[in-house]
Amino acid sequence: MERSIVHMDLDTFFVSCVRLQNAALEGIPLIVGGGDRGVVASCSYEARRFGVHSAMPIKMALRLCPEARVVKGDMELFSRYSNTVSQIIEEKAPVMEKASIDEFYLDITGMDKFHGSYKWTSELSSLITHETGLPISFALSVNKTVSKIATGEGKPRGNLEIPQLMVRQFLNPLSIRKIPMVGDATFKLLSRIAIRNIQTLAEMPVNVLQEMIGKNGTELWKKANGIDNTPVEPYRERKSLSTEDTFHQDTTDLAFLRSVLSSMVEKLAYQLRSEGWLTSNVTVKIRYSNFDTETRQMALAYTSSDHVLTSAVLESFGKLYQRRMSLRLVGVRFGKLVRGSYQINLFEDTQEMMSLYQAMDRIKNRFGAGAVMRGSGMHQPKIR
Repeated sequence: MERSIVHMDLDTFFVSCVRLQNAALEGIPLIVGGGDRGVVASCSYEARRFGVHSAMPIKMALRLCPEARVVKGDMELFSRYSNTVSQIIEEKAPVMEKASIDEFYLDITGMDKFHGSYKWTSELSSLITHETGLPISFALSVNKTVSKIATGEGKPRGNLEIPQLMVRQFLNPLSIRKIPMVGDATFKLLSRIAIRNIQTLAEMPVNVLQEMIGKNGTELWKKANGIDNTPVEPYRERKSLSTEDTFHQDTTDLAFLRSVLSSMVEKLAYQLRSEGWLTSNVTVKIRYSNFDTETRQMALAYTSSDHVLTSAVLESFGKLYQRRMSLRLVGVRFGKLVRGSYQINLFEDTQEMMSLYQAMDRIKNRFGAGAVMRGSGMHQPKIR
């Protein structure tokens, strides 16, 4: 049976949420992001006409579009709207996968026996906009790759249906940049041998792509040919991330304990960014040598930045560890997680800090999580 896979994408989501809170921002060039040294998290179509785009330094964006209004992002607001949309879709769709804070995949295979699949999706899209005020685009096709590409081609508010017989016809003229797994490095590599559109890529011998790109060559070739058997994974929201260490010997060494906690934070923060999460709650746990266990929580603005989380954890630990007694265990937990498609906190971090985290994460992605770490976390705990 031919699959029916829907990709839904909330148009300029951060901008739309901000405008729902302040109607005076409608119709003007709008940038959502951090301060003067921050970057653009999202921008309105009015700002995009001037060349402004996501992840651009705000200073550069304002040079391109001096009349733009800059508004700081509010992850609590965005998370609330995202959860409302998730609930609406979950009530209607047989299977939903939440790909990010503003993207959803639906598997509605077989529903055309009872409703026209496109008509059903269009009605769901209208319901979301009616209930939330948020504009949304969608595309219906035979797999996740084609539906996602089609959503991008249909924006804003243009809804497409690409049946199996039209997949190659639809994909062929598009730039290879439209394929989700093609980044700047891959695009430059393929451009050197004149592969710039999807048809040329699809007609390449798959073994040549494997030699050029490695194991991802086969996957890229399949996507260029409109082949993607990846299932829509049912949505299950993660509530928290945590870790704890029990020592070989109980200790009162504050320098060692703070080093252990710093190392824990760095590893958990990298996991947050890798999985696309932000946290607004940290919990520190300690267990004394007599097995008394205590915890302390701290609320903070949504983030996945090591330096912010380390500061919060060490401050909590300092207030929690008051007894002159050895510790046998320490732990850290990040809670109240929200989905985000950004690898760092675009509303708080400066451009320089973002560049640092991106460089560190690239090294970790390639060589492993322990390939690079802060000096403050070099004292590694001995696990029992």
